[in-house]
Amino acid sequence: MPAPHPLAAQDALNRRLFLRHSTALGVAALSALAARGQPGEAAFRLPAAKAKRVIYLFQSGAPSQLDLFDPKPQLDRRRGENLPESIRRGQRLTTMTSGQATFPTAPSMFKFARHGRSGLWLSELLPHLATVADDLTMIRSVHTEANNHDPAITFCQTGNQLAGRPSIGAWASYGLGSENQSLPAYVVLTSFGSGRRDDQPLYDRLWGAGFLPGRHQGVKFRNTGDAVLYLSNPPGIDPAARRATLDRLAALNRQHHDAVGDPETQARVAQYEMAFRMQTSVPDLLNTSKEPRAVLDAYGPEVGRPGTYAANCLLARRLAERGVRFVQLFHMGWDHHGGLPAAIRGQCRDTDQPTAALLRDLKHRGLLDDTLVVWGGEFGRTVYSQGALTATDYGRDHHPRCYTVLMAGGGVKPGVTFGATDDFSYNVTENPVSVFDLNATILHQLGIDHEKLTFRHQGLDARLTGVEPARVVREVLA
Repeated sequence: MPAPHPLAAQDALNRRLFLRHSTALGVAALSALAARGQPGEAAFRLPAAKAKRVIYLFQSGAPSQLDLFDPKPQLDRRRGENLPESIRRGQRLTTMTSGQATFPTAPSMFKFARHGRSGLWLSELLPHLATVADDLTMIRSVHTEANNHDPAITFCQTGNQLAGRPSIGAWASYGLGSENQSLPAYVVLTSFGSGRRDDQPLYDRLWGAGFLPGRHQGVKFRNTGDAVLYLSNPPGIDPAARRATLDRLAALNRQHHDAVGDPETQARVAQYEMAFRMQTSVPDLLNTSKEPRAVLDAYGPEVGRPGTYAANCLLARRLAERGVRFVQLFHMGWDHHGGLPAAIRGQCRDTDQPTAALLRDLKHRGLLDDTLVVWGGEFGRTVYSQGALTATDYGRDHHPRCYTVLMAGGGVKPGVTFGATDDFSYNVTENPVSVFDLNATILHQLGIDHEKLTFRHQGLDARLTGVEPARVVREVLA
């Protein structure tokens, strides 16, 4: 369903109705109103785009950078020591650990090694990603504003901790449109991790269009049953009858649009037409029977089970080669407040092999050069243990001050590590990268100036990267 009218759209409708029934001068004014709020291509497009599309592998729940990407071997001799106040610096804590009497330092149980010609550091939990280390760009200095899951994920997706604003995929769709008229410009896939089955929930607003026209919202493919509900015709309705019904609906909606001028009416017509075309395009997309056995095996044993991370990675490649602008995978299960060693092993089994296979698959097909792949969550994890620290177990609380994001393809420098943290992986010490900076960089690689891609909302020119200064992280760009 289209998003509800924002107040600005309601005001515009009132003005349209007034002008429509006014003098001829109103006709010119109405034409100007109709053009307002649409992206001006010359205004926000950059001279060249390195990426045509984005695949965003969002790891919901916040992976531990200490156990995957940011080795701190010197912490072994500090095991169990209370985190120094000079490191903590009065950081606001969550309610999960604010009552702890001490904050014992918990070194990672896992070994790290350098991989590839670039010598990229990776945990032993990621043996498959290690084989594509020279294709990865690692940013260790990402930081965020929120330290609880929902506002932090909302902030990553929309640039605001409060719900209701457009997601990054909706902004990309609004600015660039789609290369495939039979599939949405923005597709979302979700999966449940084996690390923690009762992880934080995801809400459809995370891929919503907010105050942008409703046609830009993400289309979520379900991970069980039919990928898209009601895509098949009801019993007794053949394609010709369905086509005739849509033609009559379109005529009525056009009549309504001519009378009222509501842009959401046009979005509704476009969505009906897209759904009709998807009756053919989606079954073809989901039919992987013609994929070579070697390709299926590369994604791992769960690739044949719909709704798994492996199956969704394969679908992401198939969507990318069909010209879908923005594909986003949300993989839940990374919220490891306790029992982290066992849980993170499960999450890495879910994601390591399929992620590496996706990168190799894109590269083999010549798609990696113009596909930007992003891997990361909403924040990091603390160096101190939440709850008891034992020889074989520990947990980690939320940590917004630093975490790691991976990128690949789409014009970023391969085999690069950017940014650094202190000896406790607690504070950024070199080259900080905010969430706004990260999103600005993603838009830049798509050929979009993040400062100029705006939409008039409640009297302001709203944008994904907010009003605070944000920069493109050019140091990681090829």
